[in-house]
Amino acid sequence: MFVTGIGTDVGKTIVAAVITEALQADYWKPVQAGLDYTDAGTVKSLVSNKKTVIHPEAYRLKMPASPHAAAAAEGISIRIKDIKIPITSNTLVIEGAGGLMVPLNEKELVIDMIEAFDTPVVVVIRHYLGSINHSLLTLQALEQRNIPVMGIVISGTPNVQSEKAILSFCNYPIIGRIGEEKEFTPSIILGYAEKFRASLLESSITTKK
Repeated sequence: MFVTGIGTDVGKTIVAAVITEALQADYWKPVQAGLDYTDAGTVKSLVSNKKTVIHPEAYRLKMPASPHAAAAAEGISIRIKDIKIPITSNTLVIEGAGGLMVPLNEKELVIDMIEAFDTPVVVVIRHYLGSINHSLLTLQALEQRNIPVMGIVISGTPNVQSEKAILSFCNYPIIGRIGEEKEFTPSIILGYAEKFRASLLESSITTKK
């Protein structure tokens, strides 16, 4: 499954860690831009089960910027056709970079990568001014491409009115909620994982029908 968000810094990596822990799945970030704190490193530090394998990125870019810009700075050209999905018999959790319309190069976007990978999506929503618009645009873009959506994860401080508005225009289940934490630790991730597990398995079965 592919974990995407309605924008940058909405909590994708934490959600990916929770899902990875819940399913004891493998984790993979195809394109990493910025190497001071990598998302793979964060997930590795938060997952405590012994089954998960963290697969290496297809592209590791130094600049913390949009992938196309970070790649250009190093004279690299990202091409979806050159990205090989890791071979594993385990469930694979794939984390995207930013939102769906983040460019990978001059012609391809993150949503093109999701479509090429032919995998269902979990959408991470965080409430802020403009998040209703960003959420509905994200879900609409996935629907237009016939990309299956497993469900939604709400990240951060609850906002009943925003959530009600979003859900009134879509029919996707809420897989779980992640609150504001002073610090995310393996024990906190495990706690969320236990809450998410049943919903994830149910959403997975429903998505396949």
